[in-house]
Amino acid sequence: MDIGDNLNNLKMLPKNFNKKKNNINIVYGIPKTANLAEMQNLSKVQCFGKNVWPEINAVKAWMVSAETATFMKGGGLGVIASELPTAFNNTFGAGGESLTVVTPLYLGDTKKKKAELKGDVYFGSEGKSISLKKIKTITVPFIGDKTGLVKYKVDVFVGQFEETKYVFLKNDRFFSINPHPQNPSAQDGCYVRNEFNINEVERFAFFSKAVYVLVKTLCEGEVKDLDCPNVIIANDWHVGALSGLMKYFTTAQVEVGLMGSDLADKIKQIPVVHIAHHLGYQGWDYDNTSKILNSLYENLASMVFKNAKATKNSNPRATNTLIVYDCYNQASCNFHLADRVVTVSKNYLEEVSKELDFGFDFRDILKIRKDHRTFFGIVNGYDKKLISPNKKKIESINTYFGDTAFQFFDEKSLETKKHNKKEFLKLISKIATDEKYKQKVIPLIDIYHFESIVDTVKNIDKTPVICATSRLVEQKGYDIAAEAILNLAQRHERFKRQMERPVFVLGGAGDLDTFEMLKKLKDKVAEIDPKMAQRIFVFRGYRDEFAYAIQVASDFYLMPCRFEPCGLTQMEAMAKGALPIAMSTGGLVDTIEDNVDGFRTEAFFTTKGRRVYGNNITAQRLKTNGNAYTETLEKALANFYLKPTQINEMKKQAMKKDFSWDVQDEGSVFKYHKLLKTGHL
Repeated sequence: MDIGDNLNNLKMLPKNFNKKKNNINIVYGIPKTANLAEMQNLSKVQCFGKNVWPEINAVKAWMVSAETATFMKGGGLGVIASELPTAFNNTFGAGGESLTVVTPLYLGDTKKKKAELKGDVYFGSEGKSISLKKIKTITVPFIGDKTGLVKYKVDVFVGQFEETKYVFLKNDRFFSINPHPQNPSAQDGCYVRNEFNINEVERFAFFSKAVYVLVKTLCEGEVKDLDCPNVIIANDWHVGALSGLMKYFTTAQVEVGLMGSDLADKIKQIPVVHIAHHLGYQGWDYDNTSKILNSLYENLASMVFKNAKATKNSNPRATNTLIVYDCYNQASCNFHLADRVVTVSKNYLEEVSKELDFGFDFRDILKIRKDHRTFFGIVNGYDKKLISPNKKKIESINTYFGDTAFQFFDEKSLETKKHNKKEFLKLISKIATDEKYKQKVIPLIDIYHFESIVDTVKNIDKTPVICATSRLVEQKGYDIAAEAILNLAQRHERFKRQMERPVFVLGGAGDLDTFEMLKKLKDKVAEIDPKMAQRIFVFRGYRDEFAYAIQVASDFYLMPCRFEPCGLTQMEAMAKGALPIAMSTGGLVDTIEDNVDGFRTEAFFTTKGRRVYGNNITAQRLKTNGNAYTETLEKALANFYLKPTQINEMKKQAMKKDFSWDVQDEGSVFKYHKLLKTGHL
């Protein structure tokens, strides 16, 4: 085809095109060519599973991820990007199969996260290093400070970390983590607005484009030391643009004669499996909508947009796969166009495909995918040896704090946990009363009005230690926990007279408003029961040694989450004999067996009061998440005080539970292997 015949299609989208009134009413014309028809029908083909999964004899997959727990961790999606490939390669590597990690090579210093390249050794922000070899430089067209495309150079490095091969993409502009002067204080690591004023959405759109260019380069011919993948795992919204690039962009280039159909077919036939973590994070960028779409699709952006027709559903905001209503949405493209979508627990799959509060604008699409077997729930794994009580780790904690004697324990020696409780109460009492010591061990952690409680705890066996050490964000439901604790203080007299009051340890890094709310909780409890308030330790900040000490000492771990796609902290707590007291949402339902290895609420409601979990009679009785969680907290404490043998057995069961990726025939790595190989579970 002569490119001259298609000059009218070589147009970028007008600047601020999305800011016009009534943009929601996108009209799709009748496609005049087979390529345009393919683009318009693609979302339906993908969501309904009409695509043919290629025959894959040996998986040679890529895990494409903006985060890895090994080199740049932000949360759970970084953990899966490190641990799933490790488990996969350990389990299937001997058979010639592999899962390679592809990630940015971040450089810079946020004052909390630092990453640098010294010679051929990369030092990531998580204390790990890797020797690298540069194998290629690719050119990635993307819009810079002005409106035109700039051909940015991206260096491709490879290295081996333990069992897993890593591919790093280096570009100093987009992957710098040196913060901009106006970077929000809550944005850190790979999420900073950086020195070049690049925000996270633009950064990861560039990352998606760079991965696409690398795949195209590999499909065109050999690159020494790197094979083309035969399946790609896109880890969450950060690489949500990838399916559009591999499927729309290639087809559009064939349409105008910029790419041969053979090369396009090679690219399009590589399946994309999108892993969705929390659907509340989607990669929105209203102001840069036209800039990012033009950067991704270049002079074909107008053609792609006008044919990016979404699967017909009842949501008028999601008629185009590239935007939601009038805003660029990076997750949207993969939800519509990925060959398969996976989320991180079976119960979360049910929630996001049924409830608008969880599925947001993609609920209907995910319902279609679920019904047509292109959407699956696979519980996140967690390497048990990394989260179980560890002798070396406990020794390092004692060395770090200098005045503690925490001891190793397992499910056969739970009596030792009582010793650790004593040590922990001594630790927080010293931190609260010795300012020099506090500045030495946890200088960046703020605590609120706490005095020594060592002399007030008379019977450690009868004193429950209850903690919540998640991020201080709305998701984690600290306000629900506060409501339950306040209800406990107001309604219960028995433990005040006959039992030791609980010790509550509440805090974590994050939102200042949540910290202020926890401070008010302590003050309110003090008005009702001053002795109970004395045992509420409220803090803001994070230190790994402190968090570990909390868990090895606690009897219970609070998880009153408003949503929890999978949850890893309950797995960590259970491995250390701290029983979760959890809301029945998301992966908490899949990982906690009520009254066996933890406690869960009998009902769970959306923010609008709609019942999501539990029967109607129970829901009518409880009415709110606050009531449901109060009841569950009371039940856990009643069991602690009155049925210590049962609680001890529950702790043993919790510690025995194994969420490791590679549990034989049951672990999640086997499910991923089957999905990557066949497209089905």
